[in-house]
Amino acid sequence: MRLKLKVTFLCSFLISTSALAGLAKVQVNGFDVEYELAGKGKHTILLEAGGSAGLSDWEPVFESLTKHGKVIRYSRIGNGGSTQIKKNYSSEEYAAEAVLLLKTLKIEEPVVYVAHSYGAYIARVFAATYPNQIKALMLIEPASEHDVDIMRAIDLLRAEKEIAAIKLDDMKNGMSNQYLDFWAKRPLPDYPQIADIPVTVIASVKKYKKPSVLFFTDKAREMWGDLHSKWANAFPQGEIVITNKSYHYPQNDEPEMVVAQVVKLLEHTK
Repeated sequence: MRLKLKVTFLCSFLISTSALAGLAKVQVNGFDVEYELAGKGKHTILLEAGGSAGLSDWEPVFESLTKHGKVIRYSRIGNGGSTQIKKNYSSEEYAAEAVLLLKTLKIEEPVVYVAHSYGAYIARVFAATYPNQIKALMLIEPASEHDVDIMRAIDLLRAEKEIAAIKLDDMKNGMSNQYLDFWAKRPLPDYPQIADIPVTVIASVKKYKKPSVLFFTDKAREMWGDLHSKWANAFPQGEIVITNKSYHYPQNDEPEMVVAQVVKLLEHTK
């Protein structure tokens, strides 16, 4: 039994060490930012994690993606293994720091920006603000300024109560750096503020057996899918991918599908 435990521990240690072997840190705005850069090829893929998340969010797909291009994943300041600070960040500030990261890593070519959840806020701002530094965009389960509109359209009184409760819960658990930016009611860039580039959106409409809030009800899932379908289809080179096989983390639940969609996006990118 003891030998089995030792072998299990050793295997876990080796796997963990291997997974972390490529991690490094650079200085951005005077703070440490952890990142990993691997792979090679025609395209450079920048992976942007969701709210409060670090680069580990991309673990299920990172290695596979490195077979198709140069891939960068990183943890925003305040997240993951980067410098831990509390600051009321805006997506504009995060996008500017992404530019600084790329500059520090000597990435001069435009990137294919792949973003999850809140990371979509940052990617949309990046695409509109720095058009010469992006050549394709993929948003996976993107958070949107319209998320609360979906709840309010279904049941206004219940929605207001649930939204207030979610805000209080966020505050109770310690506001993440993007807290104010996430709850701000303001329009984010769309087409044509974002140029005519290849755009793919992956959105889940998988139904919840016991939805905890209005946002996870069947009606909301349907509205969520419609919202992102219209958004993606507004782009001349836009494509929507609707899945009912995963919830908010398709890169965890359907990694093969996500990788396949990234590869497809790369094939349509100059």
